[in-house]
Amino acid sequence: MKQRILALFLALMMVGTVLSGCGDGSKDPDVDGNHGYLERVKNNEIVVGIAQDLEDSLDPHISASAGSREVLFNIYEGLVKPNSDGELICAVARDYEITNGGRTYTFFIREGVQFHNGQTVSAADVVYSINRCADASGGAPLVAAFSAIEEVKAVDEMTVEITIKAADLDFLSYLTEAIVPDGYDKLATAPMGTGPFKYVSRSPQENIIIEKFDAYWGEGAALDKVTYKIYEDATALVMALKGGAIDLCSHLTSAQVAQLDTKYFQILEDTMKLVQAVYLNHKAAPFDNEAVREALCYAIDRQQIMDFVAGGRGTAVGSSMYPAFTKYFMPELVDYYKYDPAKAKDLLAKAGYPNGFDMTITVASNNKPHVDTAEVVAQQLRAVGLNVTIQQVEWQTWYDETYKGRNYQATIVGLDASNMTARAMLERFTSTSSKNFTNYNNPAYDALFAKAIAATDDAAQTAIYKDMQKMLTETAANLYIQDLCDLVAMRHDMTGLQFYPTFVLDLSTVSWVTE
Repeated sequence: MKQRILALFLALMMVGTVLSGCGDGSKDPDVDGNHGYLERVKNNEIVVGIAQDLEDSLDPHISASAGSREVLFNIYEGLVKPNSDGELICAVARDYEITNGGRTYTFFIREGVQFHNGQTVSAADVVYSINRCADASGGAPLVAAFSAIEEVKAVDEMTVEITIKAADLDFLSYLTEAIVPDGYDKLATAPMGTGPFKYVSRSPQENIIIEKFDAYWGEGAALDKVTYKIYEDATALVMALKGGAIDLCSHLTSAQVAQLDTKYFQILEDTMKLVQAVYLNHKAAPFDNEAVREALCYAIDRQQIMDFVAGGRGTAVGSSMYPAFTKYFMPELVDYYKYDPAKAKDLLAKAGYPNGFDMTITVASNNKPHVDTAEVVAQQLRAVGLNVTIQQVEWQTWYDETYKGRNYQATIVGLDASNMTARAMLERFTSTSSKNFTNYNNPAYDALFAKAIAATDDAAQTAIYKDMQKMLTETAANLYIQDLCDLVAMRHDMTGLQFYPTFVLDLSTVSWVTE
């Protein structure tokens, strides 16, 4: 999907309320110098605004949140990595071969690749990293995928051979996992990768600082330094942009962007490459009742939500797959449940809830698009008789209690695929997945997944993944909404930002425009 610069202020269509959000234009953030803008240009550095702190652990093999991965993408690399077109290209490896009927992967390590401490990458580091990902005791999120590994061995100092138990069409994509130094035990607090930027420091709830890695094997970063400033309050984030304290910020809403003067900021548009939905806890009554979930699906008006959150932008989805997965995405599922509040009421009555019921939607307060979505969803569900409460919590609380603890009724969040595979999007709803925070439990779905990962033909596997999507939709697993519009504010004198088909922010190509 191509990025485009919006030439005019973005209008925000509201639900029941019209918000006015234009900056007064009285202060030029480019010349006032109060927030060090001119000094940053001179020093070839930028400040990036982010809405949430990273996870407590910066270990790339354990980190699960999209926000953390978005930053760590600039520090770490795997044997292969995605480019902006979604293709897997060689990174730490210079080349590879797949033999033995798709079971053996031989990687030839690129000469001269260094970790940020100056140590040269060898086969021992690769073997250590792969084994670490496959070690269930380490808590790595990709344990299920790496459990397919039968053996990892160093053929020589610069060659690694990985043998898997059975051919797996998705396996190469999992080798985007970070290569780290053999035996290095400080990943949680002091990241050590091979990427174009190296970790410098972190002040929890305040900032993360990275700098250009001069010995990077590739073209390297254009910027010398990047400071990620954390603004969990949406109003403070916008004020920092308007005041000139931030040079670049993504994942903004139309209301936020409408407050920025396009004389000083260019607004880039893409989608976030995720599936935003009202995710339901299937162990919390009455969401264990398929008829109730189905009723709620008919109560949701996606277009109204997109109008409110992003002025009509975004792409509606009907299951757990976003449009960038072109061969898997099923647009026909979008209208499986057409907006029909009368039908929703009727189904609720038949399910034993003629007067509705109480429910709470828990949402991370720092994520403005999800908070705004929750406001619209609550109104829509109230219209069919439900008594809906929105519970805003800090992001870390949401992550610990809602996502990991599974202590919630309903929540709104966006789920992505860290390694750009259909498997990553769909495996989380299998009954045994550690990521199955919705507690979806469907033996038929589990059986389809087993067939999918055992498939040796791409067309057959694609068909099975589509069947899994249909099953999620038909069983009303969640209230699917959209792949959110991603609005990025970037100073007018910056260039080079590229959008990826996965949830990352690559800062290596970003630079100040030089005359």
